[in-house]
Parts: sequence; C-alpha cells; structure tokens
Amino acid sequence: MIKTILHKVFSITLALLVLFSTVSFTIEKHFCGDVLVDVAVFTEADKCGMEALEMLRSKSCCKDEVKVVKGQDELNVSSFDELKLQKQQFLAAFIYTYITGFSGLPKKTVPHKDYSPPNLVYDIQVLDQVFLI
Repeated sequence: MIKTILHKVFSITLALLVLFSTVSFTIEKHFCGDVLVDVAVFTEADKCGMEALEMLRSKSCCKDEVKVVKGQDELNVSSFDELKLQKQQFLAAFIYTYITGFSGLPKKTVPHKDYSPPNLVYDIQVLDQVFLI
C-alpha cells in the first residue's frame, strides 16, 4: 500500500517538474514615478490613468517593466540505440533483475494443513517428571 502511494506521489512530482520547467511566463510591472501601481503575471499590468496627462506633457512619469521567464524550449528524448554499449548492458541487466526480483515463490501444498492432532489424555512430562530447566 505504501509502495503504491509513494509511486503515485513520485510520478506526480516528476510530471509537475517537467511541466513547470517548460512553461514560459511574463511578469509585468507598472510604475508611476517611483511607486509600484500594478503587477501582473500572464497579462498586461493595469495603467495608473496618467496616460492622458502624458499626451499633454512631453515627459512621462510612468514606466513599464517587463520580465520574461523563459522555460525550456526543447526536451531531449533519447532512444535506447543512442546509449553506449556499457550503459545498454547495465540498463538491460537492471530491468531484468528488477522484473524477476519481485516474482513470488511457488505455492507449496501442505498435506497436513487440515489435520488436527489428537487430544492429550495424559501429560507425559508431568507423569515422568521430566522438565526443561
């Protein structure tokens, strides 16, 4: 039971690791002067409403800062034939021993499984006064 739970947790963890290592996203910040107005992930940051005044003035007090976090673009998928001979032998031996290592022993039949011993009429050790010390 614990083995299956650990197997599922490990599989989900690895799947999430692959997912998050390949996802790219942007973080956009909008500053009005030196004050941070809005931060947005995946979308455009909201403006502070000073754009109308910026058209009248030539100098802008607002600035946008965009940070792009790039994920991994390509995942390398290698085949068994691309491995060196030593690694192929190790991998084949490991898989073979892993598969055969968990095979159970054959079930043996016990011929006297349903046999119940006879009731003791006399306690022989007490009659002969032989005790283990």
